[in-house]
Amino acid sequence: MKNITVTVDDDTYRKARIKAAAMDTSVSALVKKFLTEIGTSETEFERLKRQEREVMADIQTFSASENLSRDTLYDRHR
Repeated sequence: MKNITVTVDDDTYRKARIKAAAMDTSVSALVKKFLTEIGTSETEFERLKRQEREVMADIQTFSASENLSRDTLYDRHR
């Protein structure tokens, strides 16, 4: 486990201590929770890749030829 040092202004630290006390925890525990959530959350790229996989799975059975004939598509009537 690594230790880190974070520097914040006095007002920010005071507010963090008040918030931590209201949650019956410490400022260090709040920071640890925040950093852990950042490290385990899905990135925007990962979210978009997951969404792409879901969409591709949904449309694998789609076929435009089942819906329109070639003549209808190109407005060709014989």
